[in-house]
Amino acid sequence: MQPRDTCYVASAGLPDLIYSGYQPHAYSWDDFPPLKDILDTVHKMLPGSRFNSLLLNRYKGGNDYVGWHADGEKLYGSTPEIASVSFGCEREFFLKKKCHKSSQERSDEKPPLKRFKKRSHVDQHCFTLKHGSLLVMRGYTQRDWLHSVPKRAKAETTRINLTFRLVLGCQE
Repeated sequence: MQPRDTCYVASAGLPDLIYSGYQPHAYSWDDFPPLKDILDTVHKMLPGSRFNSLLLNRYKGGNDYVGWHADGEKLYGSTPEIASVSFGCEREFFLKKKCHKSSQERSDEKPPLKRFKKRSHVDQHCFTLKHGSLLVMRGYTQRDWLHSVPKRAKAETTRINLTFRLVLGCQE
């Protein structure tokens, strides 16, 4: 069960998306022409981008969220570009640096959250995603950073987030 509603749209012939043990049904761009129009607009805004999939997330209110994670699925490649367009209620988007411990430090038995609490605020950033905003992550962002949209009691209305990615097919 996802802590938000989702819908997955992808070009034909791509590998199945599976994340956190969840495998969404892949709809065609032809099923949702307005989403294809938004994809075309994003491509114009980000010349050279080649997005071929979309994960739509609907946050119905402040209790809907996405926890700390990185989009490290192999089907996105080692340096994925991700474009995130937000509509509706503004929400906070957090980035925090992953801990890269040496092999000696990795033997530390402390839970990851306790290690993160010791890190400086320079290693964490917050962005307010307003209606119509575009957030782009690329390069080693997924390798080096975690991101989340936490619960927020004051977020009372719906937020729609469109997350565009390039899924690498067998031919690429």
